[in-house]
Amino acid sequence: MGLTPEHATATTARASGRVVAVDVARALALLGMFAAHLVPARDADAARGVDPLFELVAGRSSALFAVLAGVSIALLTRDVRSGGTGHRRRLLVRALLVAVLGLWLGLLGSGLAVILTFYGVLFCCALPVLGWGPGRLAALAVGWGLLSPVVSLLLRRELGPPQPVVPSLVSLAEPLELARELLLTGYYPVLTWATYLFVGMAVGRLDLRRAVWGPRLALVGAWTAALALAVSAGVTRSAGPRAELQETWWRPGTPWAELVVELRRGLYGVHPAGSPWWLGVWSPHSGSIADLAHTSGCALLVLGLLLLAVRVLPGVPWWLLAGAGSMTLTLYTTHVVVMASALGVGGHAALLAHAGAAVLVGSLFVRSGVKGPLEAGVAAVTRQVGPP
Repeated sequence: MGLTPEHATATTARASGRVVAVDVARALALLGMFAAHLVPARDADAARGVDPLFELVAGRSSALFAVLAGVSIALLTRDVRSGGTGHRRRLLVRALLVAVLGLWLGLLGSGLAVILTFYGVLFCCALPVLGWGPGRLAALAVGWGLLSPVVSLLLRRELGPPQPVVPSLVSLAEPLELARELLLTGYYPVLTWATYLFVGMAVGRLDLRRAVWGPRLALVGAWTAALALAVSAGVTRSAGPRAELQETWWRPGTPWAELVVELRRGLYGVHPAGSPWWLGVWSPHSGSIADLAHTSGCALLVLGLLLLAVRVLPGVPWWLLAGAGSMTLTLYTTHVVVMASALGVGGHAALLAHAGAAVLVGSLFVRSGVKGPLEAGVAAVTRQVGPP
């Protein structure tokens, strides 16, 4: 978030279909996160007990953001050579700035699980693999997605139930607790979320100017997302695993029908550690293997379809969304500040207001050829580090 390709606007001669598609995808992820923040999760009138829009965006939008962060890092460092010291220094400075901003936002009491501090730490995971190609990064993403949830489960068995908090500057007084929160037990634990970063970096290392990659990414994404849901359905429909899931839920003895609604609404970064069956259950923000696979697949599907759409529908005014996508750090920060103020109300009407304002502001900035304020600030500071 905030790590965007170095281009002035999505409509300049330098902007390619690839960049426009990435910015449009980032805008959709931002609007999806707004929906997850503003739309009430539970809906007694809904057939599934959860608001349909919330169920659509929960978990998927933030995962799309993380995948796109990896894409952006790969685009920013596409000319990296052996060593890449300059790129690494600049990325480390960007990570620090984003993390500190997140810690400040955590002080405001917005009621939101602010993601920026986790993102700052997540960016650091790219440093050791910055020079890798798409094949190695893809293999790393698959391996990390399969193994990191298992490691998380085993480690969390020794720590007890998580008590997630929003990291803030106050958290610096307890660095060990902050580290545990950011890496293992928080809303967006970096241990498992690095999967999204590596997926995005693998995609960003491809030559996305080739028309073939849009359909291929969409097909791989759709297949992966569907397979994860099929595995989860198989686990939750089996009597033995279902009973074990109920036994090891945060509140043992919860009726299955109520537990299903809880799973549709989503968790808070991690799933219970009492049974390995949880690794195969999809629920938003659960950090299971099924969750990482499904949301990564959805991210690839969205990006692949947009790469295809931007290419075959050049007459569509993509810049209306791409503008918001090119300044997500500014828009997300503004959203958090508003939610911490007297204007911070939820509901579908509030979502329309936040989304409309984001698209309007983004389109005005992109038409004027000006970067978002925070994006410009981060770029100015990183330039002081030296050339890539």
